[in-house]
Amino acid sequence: MTDTEMRELIKTIVEPLVSHPDEVELDLKETDDFHEYMLSVHPDDVGRVIGKRGRIAKAIRSIVYSIQFDGPKRVRLTIVD
Repeated sequence: MTDTEMRELIKTIVEPLVSHPDEVELDLKETDDFHEYMLSVHPDDVGRVIGKRGRIAKAIRSIVYSIQFDGPKRVRLTIVD
C-alpha cells in the first residue's frame, strides 16, 4: 500500500465518525522505523475518534496496522488532541 492509499483509508474510516469531516487533517512524519500518521480533528470530535476507553482508536489502529505498507517501515497512527 502506498502513502496516498493509506491516507485515503484512514480518512474513509474517520470522516463518518466526526461532526466536522472537513477539519480532518492527516500529516506524515517519517522516522527511521515508522511512517507516523498524525491525525488531527476538530476539538469537539476528539472524543468521538478515541471512544470510550479508547476502543474506537484501538479499532482504527488495528485496521491500519494490519495492512502491509510498502517497504520495511511500519505504520503508526497518532491522534493529536
